[in-house]
Amino acid sequence: MSVGEGIRPGPAQYVGARVLRVEDPRFLRGEARYVDDLELPRMLHAAFVRSPHAHARILSMDLEAARALEGVVGVWSGADLAAHVGPLVRLPYRPEMAETRQQPLPTDRVRHVGEAVAVVVATSRYVAEDAVQLVGVEWEQLTAVLDGEAALADGAPQLEEGVPNNNVAHIELEAGEADRVFAAAAHVFRKRFYTHRYAAMPLETRGIVAEWDRGMQQLTVWISNQFPHVTRTALAGPLGLEEQQISIATPAVGGGFGQKAGIFPEDLVIPALAKLIGRPVKWIEDRYENIAASSHSKELTSEVELAVAADGEFLAIRGRFVGDGGGYSGYPFTTLVDPLCAAGLIYNHYAIEHASAELDGPLTNKCPTGAYRGVGWTPGHTAREVLIDEVARALDLDPVQLRIDNCIPPEPYAAPFGQTFDGGSYAASLELAREVVDYEAFRARQGELRAEGRYIGIGFSPYIEPSGFSSQMSKANGFVSAYFDTASVTMEPNGTVTVTTGLQSHGQGHETSFAQVAADQLGVRVEDVRVVEGDTRTSAFGMGTYASRSAVIGAGTITTAAREVRAKLLALAADRLEASAQDIELRGGDAFVRGAPQMGVPIAELAASVYWMGVEPPDGVEDLALSATRSYDPGETYSNGTVAVAVEVDVETGVVELQRIVAIEDCGTMLNPMIVEGQVAGAVAQGIGGALYEEILYADDGQLLSASLMDYLYPSSMEVPAMELHHIETPSPVSEGGVKGMGEAGSIATPAAIVNAVADALSPFGVTIDRTPLGPSRVLDLLRQTNAHRGGSASNDPPVVSAP
Repeated sequence: MSVGEGIRPGPAQYVGARVLRVEDPRFLRGEARYVDDLELPRMLHAAFVRSPHAHARILSMDLEAARALEGVVGVWSGADLAAHVGPLVRLPYRPEMAETRQQPLPTDRVRHVGEAVAVVVATSRYVAEDAVQLVGVEWEQLTAVLDGEAALADGAPQLEEGVPNNNVAHIELEAGEADRVFAAAAHVFRKRFYTHRYAAMPLETRGIVAEWDRGMQQLTVWISNQFPHVTRTALAGPLGLEEQQISIATPAVGGGFGQKAGIFPEDLVIPALAKLIGRPVKWIEDRYENIAASSHSKELTSEVELAVAADGEFLAIRGRFVGDGGGYSGYPFTTLVDPLCAAGLIYNHYAIEHASAELDGPLTNKCPTGAYRGVGWTPGHTAREVLIDEVARALDLDPVQLRIDNCIPPEPYAAPFGQTFDGGSYAASLELAREVVDYEAFRARQGELRAEGRYIGIGFSPYIEPSGFSSQMSKANGFVSAYFDTASVTMEPNGTVTVTTGLQSHGQGHETSFAQVAADQLGVRVEDVRVVEGDTRTSAFGMGTYASRSAVIGAGTITTAAREVRAKLLALAADRLEASAQDIELRGGDAFVRGAPQMGVPIAELAASVYWMGVEPPDGVEDLALSATRSYDPGETYSNGTVAVAVEVDVETGVVELQRIVAIEDCGTMLNPMIVEGQVAGAVAQGIGGALYEEILYADDGQLLSASLMDYLYPSSMEVPAMELHHIETPSPVSEGGVKGMGEAGSIATPAAIVNAVADALSPFGVTIDRTPLGPSRVLDLLRQTNAHRGGSASNDPPVVSAP
């Protein structure tokens, strides 16, 4: 499929253009409406009683004092609600998996600090919070398990019946003859790498409002969420309702990043209470609740081995990945969202024929894990790319050229574990990144500065990003699930266009990029296209927005539906202009004969003739309804590119200064380069946070130490330098218009680039890095450990920093 075929029926006016985001004015003016802006008559407010313990048995609960407080409507424990709402059930999507269940409020024991055990509903949030303090709970503390590998051991506390050794799944993947190749290889390199726990931390926390219409037997839920239709399905069973009794509406979303592609206990409790009480109920998560009881991500211990020939050729790769799933298996992606993603792409886009991986998804006494931008691709990618730099140093090879020499060709490629990469600029993106940073000049300057006692380094991180998650993509990457997405395109009587989709924007600019696709297909102005999403009552069915799927799925569904409407417009125009439909162009709001724009008719006039003038269908047209709803389930699409980072490390203080960031992105046909660049920049910024600043810590007894933004450090604009963003377009042969998804690559690739840059800067000291984040204290520890290894002091004094 050529560039733009399908989404560019003629000369593209909008697709590929830097169209300003049409949704921005209402956000910039403060006119967007979020869940917390919703006020309903007679609305009540909820607050939750939460566990102070990581693992404890609930012996008793005294709710009477809280119930007696003026303004309190009711207080419910898990036992009180058991008859009104059922558990969240995570059904296995692979044969190796165990089925897991989670009661919305536990009745016997808690599994992590912050887990909700009771709920108060009152006339205001203030009263509800006061009542929470009056609830008395008698606890019996139990031994907590806080490490994924320890949770798998015999004798570890058992957290859930039906999940032996706390392991939701043990999965083994194999292709070729990895063990044989390792045994015969000239070199075998090994790396154990720990990626720490951090989280999405959206500016807007989770929130939900629910209202039950007793007369209509209809539940309406407003929720800050990434997949309204999936949410409707998930709520129906536990609430004992049919799906047609539930409407999910998602107002403006103040950031999701994967965290809001999940179903949480509060999402069941609040609708159940609204139904039980008969009044609307609102709950807005506070920041402590978001940190303690939403979802975390990325914590993964990776052990990767690489078999290498004498000349540096990668021969085989194998690894073991142990996640830390927290107290419950998250819904819907489960504890496997990190280890399965890491294992499934262990080889990246390197030409490695022999591969094997095993992974485990244990439960522990921490907050459950869930999806966060880049999921387990981030820690798995980091472990492998850091190992490759170490291979280059050990063999005295250039790390960039070593990667280029081992890249797969640019054509579609069958990967060892069953994926089919759809072609890309695998080596070319590395070469472009090397050129942009002026690699040879950097190395020369590096040598000069080392002589002055300054230490700069550079790291490269080439990536491949699965995108456009569809049925085929899901199966190829180990998540054996079916996907169904639709879009509806309707031309109104005045020639404007309404597009509805089951995707859900939370900052991606859908109203702009989807309008660009429809406008080019139907020949109207982009400002005449309205995109509607976020409400199951008015939007076409879809699986939501996550896993970089919106560009591929949105462009595909909208193009497929718009193409049908377009065919009718062409037939109408041809009949009116006495020309062949093949000679008609639709552009700028007019239909005209190609090469003779003076022979034309306004598209609005054609639409009006259908709605109001009783025009007869032209030959070959069965009906003139200017509306179509179509589904689209594409093949596998993979973006690729490279992130390069240059740093300077102050060896006296341990501070890492980011001096330069270059990102090369190849996402096929770009719908809107400006939006693409915004997505790249945002993901890179989050990658910076994960590599250097953000960390969720627990004490040895399971107490949460990073319980506020005083203790959880975001990077600010002062820590994120200006980025140099470059594009390569390799259209996908399997998607409408050659589009590939994007948006997660920066968070996948940036941590590895930063780690490699720091290791490069500190290579004169013999430093190797085996964990993140790289805050100043950890960098100083690395220097101290290296100094002690050489016979120096390992004290807490500043390290001796003379290079060998």
